[in-house]
Amino acid sequence: MSEPQTPRHPSRPAGRVLVIEPMASGLEMLKAARETGLEVVAISANEGDRAVPSVLGQHIDRLIELETNDEPALVEAALRLHAEAPFRAVIPGFEFYVDSAARLAARLGLPGLDPAAAERLRDKARMRAAVAAAGLRVPLHQEARTAGELDMAADHVGFPAVLKPTTSAGSVHVSRVDNLTDLRRAYAWMAEDSRTDLGRGLDGRVLLEEYVAGPEVSVEGYVVDGAPVIVSVTAKELGPEPYFVEVGHTVHRDLEPEERARIDSYVTGVCQALGVTLGPFHCELRLPAGDPVLIEIGARLAGDHICDLIELATGVSLPRIMLAAYAGLPLEEVAPARVPSAKYAAIHFFTAPGLATLSRVDGWESMTRDESVVEAELYLSPGDDVPPMQDFRGRIGHVIYRADSFADAAAARAAFGRMVCFG
Repeated sequence: MSEPQTPRHPSRPAGRVLVIEPMASGLEMLKAARETGLEVVAISANEGDRAVPSVLGQHIDRLIELETNDEPALVEAALRLHAEAPFRAVIPGFEFYVDSAARLAARLGLPGLDPAAAERLRDKARMRAAVAAAGLRVPLHQEARTAGELDMAADHVGFPAVLKPTTSAGSVHVSRVDNLTDLRRAYAWMAEDSRTDLGRGLDGRVLLEEYVAGPEVSVEGYVVDGAPVIVSVTAKELGPEPYFVEVGHTVHRDLEPEERARIDSYVTGVCQALGVTLGPFHCELRLPAGDPVLIEIGARLAGDHICDLIELATGVSLPRIMLAAYAGLPLEEVAPARVPSAKYAAIHFFTAPGLATLSRVDGWESMTRDESVVEAELYLSPGDDVPPMQDFRGRIGHVIYRADSFADAAAARAAFGRMVCFG
């Protein structure tokens, strides 16, 4: 374990928070914590795909480097730090650490999710069982732990179906399978893949579930005083099957009042069934015939810059709300509602299926001059290999933009897709 030197700030008010492995939207929470006047301690492996961006060093008072997937080491370090000066919150910086943060918060007597609830939320099979037990519709499903159990799962679920790891994220190894040959091929691909995501490999446990046709949305919100508050229903754009790579999001999805009411009621029931009692949630649904069916829910901030889109289109900062919830701070002071700066906000992820190596990018500068564009970023440079379009790693870059309507957001996505070319 090592502690790099980080900038010190001479006047800090009482109170500090511990953030475990800040990633994606969790990075915005670091900034919010510093702006709120809290001392920020972050624990991170700080290497590979868990490297903390150097630009965010100014928002961290103390960075502890250790293997965050080693929970005993994580707990030992947190207890030592807490003994030096007590934390007022332990906050997961990414979905993989929701259960670790819950167990640690319980041990320290701090606000947090019930550890048993956090463990259900991290396991898709247990998640579905709890939601089904509450009388809410979930996909027909069955867990398999070995290749030999796949046939039994297929007999129960039928085809078409979706195969996914039980505890992964980011659409990693999620694929549609239409027959036993597809199923066995997808499982073998999963079992043979030695790549890791945030230092974690796959444990061999999978979930086979019925393929639910219909548009996909995510519902973002938070729980305060035991009651879920729904902030936004986000429309999701997916890449070609058999994979389910998210290639775009729009806030808001236009819905009829009755459809929105069904979604709100369903998501409230899901939160209650799973014990989401604190902080933000990100709930993904399919809407066959307008009726919500759970894909999954995380008790954490949405990734893919969805929190940025929500703030643009609603004025609500979910990273600040998460901070207030976990640190026990007044919501109205930490996360006051602000005037939206856009009617709709969207993100488009650029992809180049079939391209093995990026040699050039055409049209990027023209796109960034469009007055609707808020932010644009390329993840790869000329000469870099382009990963296959099987999960989030196959995306090349993104553009965030404002729109006056849902239709305008869709038209702009298509226009940007034509404007920027990769070779």
